[in-house]
Amino acid sequence: MNVPFLSFTPQHAPIREEILAAIADVYDRQWYVLGDQVRTFEAAYAEFNHVQHCIGVANGLDALHLALEVLNVGPGDEVLVPSNTYIATWLAISFVGATPVPVEPNPHTYNLDPAQIEAAITSRTKGIMPVHLYGQACEMGPIMAVAKAHGLWVVEDNAQSQGATWQGGVTGSFGNVNGTSYYPGKNLGALGDAGAVTTNDEELAARIRTLRNYGSQKKYYNEVIGHNSRLDELQAAVLSVKLPKLMAWTRQRQQVARLYDQRLAGLGDLVLPAVAEGATHVYHLYVVRSAQRDALQQHLTEVGIGTLIHYPVPPHLQQAYAHMGIAAGSYPIAEELAATSLSLPMWPGMTEEHVAAVVAAVESFY
Repeated sequence: MNVPFLSFTPQHAPIREEILAAIADVYDRQWYVLGDQVRTFEAAYAEFNHVQHCIGVANGLDALHLALEVLNVGPGDEVLVPSNTYIATWLAISFVGATPVPVEPNPHTYNLDPAQIEAAITSRTKGIMPVHLYGQACEMGPIMAVAKAHGLWVVEDNAQSQGATWQGGVTGSFGNVNGTSYYPGKNLGALGDAGAVTTNDEELAARIRTLRNYGSQKKYYNEVIGHNSRLDELQAAVLSVKLPKLMAWTRQRQQVARLYDQRLAGLGDLVLPAVAEGATHVYHLYVVRSAQRDALQQHLTEVGIGTLIHYPVPPHLQQAYAHMGIAAGSYPIAEELAATSLSLPMWPGMTEEHVAAVVAAVESFY
């Protein structure tokens, strides 16, 4: 059996008519930017995320960028960020002229290690950007405690972990202002680029609403230099259909992960995902590790199993950040994760037969 890395069909096929009706409704209303669909989705996602405010924006990178901008981060400032994240987290910091300062992850959970944060703080540090990587909630209690002790703000990158929790609190609700992504492959995915900012701070929310819309609260009157970064009505309508189904899809992901955990345990040198005590994992990705990663991926490809590598090059070694002069070997945990991690197929609607085919293919390699 061939198993793709990702298939939308089991999610999209049952809701096809509902999605098309929502799109048709937007078409017929003839209001396509910042209308009722966006307001309705923003209210629903704020309730889901246990926050007072959700502000829809064009994509997840814009969400992080705007979050930093309203916190007045700029040149000369430093922001602590995981050494092993998708580059968008770093780009948001660079966009406001600040400097990303890498902090190594916990080698078991792959999330920002609270024990490493304090040593990275300097007089220029303004905040911390924890990333709930692969779908697992960071250990937000200790992270928030360090931030409070040093007078730092926190911006959560919640692009991969909608619905995950740390000790009962939902990711995207801890920080001062937080960003998420609704890129199609995310657990809650639109049919194109889309994102949102979440916060409990009314003043920050109002400023982000202004910044996303050319710096304007009233049409043709611009109070500040803003951006064009608005969640459009069509994507909001699609997301409103999908949101009530998200936790059911999440439970399917978690069931697939449990099957993988049971059937891959003890196989060769494979390292399976570990979940921190107090955290939940919504399995945006199911990431294993192996010293033979490249050979394993090639074998799986040859027998029809789709995989991806998240992520093959850590940000500090990307050409885009060569100007920082960070030498290879400076962040050994991030570099080892980049060299050994492999993401196996993971999507709602995967059956036991799909999982069995993936496991059999891995077994045949070892």
